[in-house]
Amino acid sequence: MLNEGDIAPDFELATYGGDTIKLSDLRGRRVVLYFYPKDDTSGCTKEACGFRDNLAALEESNATVIGVSPDGVASHEKFRDKYDLNFPLLSDPDHQVAEAYGAWGTKKMYGREYQGILRSTFLIDPEGRIEKVYAKVKPAEHAGQVASDLSA
Repeated sequence: MLNEGDIAPDFELATYGGDTIKLSDLRGRRVVLYFYPKDDTSGCTKEACGFRDNLAALEESNATVIGVSPDGVASHEKFRDKYDLNFPLLSDPDHQVAEAYGAWGTKKMYGREYQGILRSTFLIDPEGRIEKVYAKVKPAEHAGQVASDLSA
């Protein structure tokens, strides 16, 4: 996993509507880049709705929120519409971006091991450096914690 002070790896990923987002195009703003396992699951929904509900506070701190998961663009669009999400969700189906950030690795559930998204968030400063790393976040509380940290 990347550490505070590291340069955030640049990427360009697809979002709904045929658009793409390139991290380097967001220089000059803080970016809250969060990795989540799957659209429309209980934990991921709590986390996404938390960012939705805290977006105004995050934007006051000059921050842009971006969610990333391996789900496809169509899945993201349904998830966004179902919960009125007001920030982009990016599709990383081959998990290259997640791997570059150290957000892809071995997980355990019910005694079996498998590879998947390690729920984590990276706060990237306006110059493109990682300002803060949030690992093993609690979905229901996470967005409020990030908003509080940015307003401090």
